[in-house]
Amino acid sequence: MTTPATTPTGRAEHAARAVGLSKAYGSGDNRVRAVDNVTVDFPRGTFTAVMGPSGSGKSTLMHCLAGLDSATSGQSFIGDVDITTLNDNQLTRLRRDRIGFVFQSFNLLPTLNARQNILLPLDLAGRGLDQQRFDALIRSLGLTDRLGHRPSELSGGQQQRVAIARALITLPDVVFADEPTGALDSRNGAALLAYLRLCVREGGQTVVMVTHDPLAASYADRVLLLADGALAGELLDPTPDTVLAALRTLTASPDSGLAGFASPVAPLAGFTSPVAPLAGFASPVTPLAQDV
Repeated sequence: MTTPATTPTGRAEHAARAVGLSKAYGSGDNRVRAVDNVTVDFPRGTFTAVMGPSGSGKSTLMHCLAGLDSATSGQSFIGDVDITTLNDNQLTRLRRDRIGFVFQSFNLLPTLNARQNILLPLDLAGRGLDQQRFDALIRSLGLTDRLGHRPSELSGGQQQRVAIARALITLPDVVFADEPTGALDSRNGAALLAYLRLCVREGGQTVVMVTHDPLAASYADRVLLLADGALAGELLDPTPDTVLAALRTLTASPDSGLAGFASPVAPLAGFTSPVAPLAGFASPVTPLAQDV
């Protein structure tokens, strides 16, 4: 069994970690390894994008890391907790208290309005509301005049922003996001990614994002590339051009390992926030435009 390293204060230095993690479906000749012996760390306060061709295991890896799906073998840690050893009740509490989720399909409760959906994790955990943080979060996501609306009364982009607010309201250790900009236009998508980036830089949060978009991936500190369920390479300090080049190489030669694309530049080098950070982690860009 592998034990995660800890800081001098006793806190695990990695927000999330996989050790020899595998997930297989089927049996015999029909057995498919969606995740194949993956070992990877997600240090606290970092933003990681996970990319690869369709069917490469991106979402399955995320689900196993977050405890939404069980691994066939290996270990998955949130902080110093090996979630593969937890029972259902323990896993539910850990996800509620320490993980934020942004799903591609939103997963909002249709009978609750936007405010109630956002505050649901706090209600379930029995935690009080930090009104200043709530106000800053809502303002930066452009939801101030949508709080009383139910999901059916919101556009797809607005629903995604509610889902983002719900994921961030508890200040979780890790936010797992599956295509978080998929329902947003380019301007709102850029503002949302800048907000996530600021939560990492100023709030010390950890974000793991699955995306197909090289531009979205360029907001991350690093990009992990997957092929056939296995790690195929890593980019540090990514740009849209380097991500696109790596993906093209990955598609052309899945066994290449992409060693030539590993950037020698340290994460966060050259990153400059558009404006000074605002109190309460307010977005560093213009608040998101309202959808119609």
